[in-house]
Amino acid sequence: LLSLTLGLELDIQNETSIKEAASTIAGKLISLYPNGGPDAEQAKVGLFEYPPYYWWQSGAAWGGLVDYAAYTGDTQYVETTTTALLAQTGPDNDYMVPEHKFDEGNDDQAFWGLALLNCIENGFPNPPPSTGKPSWLQLVEALINTQTPRWDMGSCGGGLKWQIYPENDYGYNYKNAISNGAYFQMAARLARYTGNTTYIEWANKAWNWSEAIGLISPSFQVFDGTDDKKNCSDLNHLQFSYNVAVYLHGAAHLYNISAAHDPTSPDTQTWSDRTRGLLVSATSTFFTPAPNATDIMYEAACEPYDTCNTDMRSFKAYMFRWLAKASLLFPDLAAQIRPLIETNARAAATSCSGGDDGVTCGHRWDTGDWDGMEGLGEQMSALEAVQALLVANGGAPRKAGNVTDPAVRLPGPSEV
Repeated sequence: LLSLTLGLELDIQNETSIKEAASTIAGKLISLYPNGGPDAEQAKVGLFEYPPYYWWQSGAAWGGLVDYAAYTGDTQYVETTTTALLAQTGPDNDYMVPEHKFDEGNDDQAFWGLALLNCIENGFPNPPPSTGKPSWLQLVEALINTQTPRWDMGSCGGGLKWQIYPENDYGYNYKNAISNGAYFQMAARLARYTGNTTYIEWANKAWNWSEAIGLISPSFQVFDGTDDKKNCSDLNHLQFSYNVAVYLHGAAHLYNISAAHDPTSPDTQTWSDRTRGLLVSATSTFFTPAPNATDIMYEAACEPYDTCNTDMRSFKAYMFRWLAKASLLFPDLAAQIRPLIETNARAAATSCSGGDDGVTCGHRWDTGDWDGMEGLGEQMSALEAVQALLVANGGAPRKAGNVTDPAVRLPGPSEV
């Protein structure tokens, strides 16, 4: 019991307590953002410090703060978040940013798109006219329209490469789960929001390819990637939590779309089976690192060995972001998901007992204390676990009916 009294005070049954804990964690997260002031260099507005934080993680962090405002009602970071998201649109408002050619792959770009989808689904205020920027929907549709033509039939029967530019040769020949899974999730979420069935076709195409190539196994393990120079015959069998989580949330969207149309259809059953399978895979792989840490999350590929890099230290954030939202889209899963959120919100809050301020969050959640690690990923992960307790406040992701901007048209699968 003593260990649970360290760190942030958190009563998971008390909404005020949850909001206060989330506020403390979010405040510490924002304190790491150096480029929000009037003297910030324009190219750096919206970005956390690099090194160590690559461009993608800034987009991921702002996505979490969009949800923070929706779940807690605390709007103090809305203007900062809006400014940040708009600062990195690139010259064509599609998140192709010349300054980040060195660190912008398909997955990196997609994490900004996933943040834009949080804006859309939460009813986050659209960019003010004074910014001269398009709506959140127009921005994310422009973004996905840069990715769709990159669907690469030159090897492996399709799929997105990890890297966009051939000169980024460390990953140009790697077709990976996070790039294809993030594309899958964006398409699924846009399908539900807009009602445009072309997005469903693309989501299905991305899933089917991922399954055919073996990135998604028959038991719903999600492996990291594969070498397209070997026609994707060799898989990298490392499993990272954000890979299974990104597909799970997309699958929950497609279940929700199908169930709303016909709860008894084969499609509904298919997406039910897939979402449930991914949840079982996630819980069996990334939870309960030790017998005395039941249901606590850990990053299985690196955490037991103290080898998690800066990126990996943020991965817990996406698991709880997407589990929480999936529980609204697929309510039958809430009975499995809610206890995981509660256990990990407590554990994360307990880890937030470090640093000079006594509320800095750590990486490991199974120690009953702060583990000495700190940074953006640690704050993001704790914030997402704690605010996930309030996901119902945001309500199910909004839908707009068929609102696709006629100026933004996604080519159908047969056209690429």
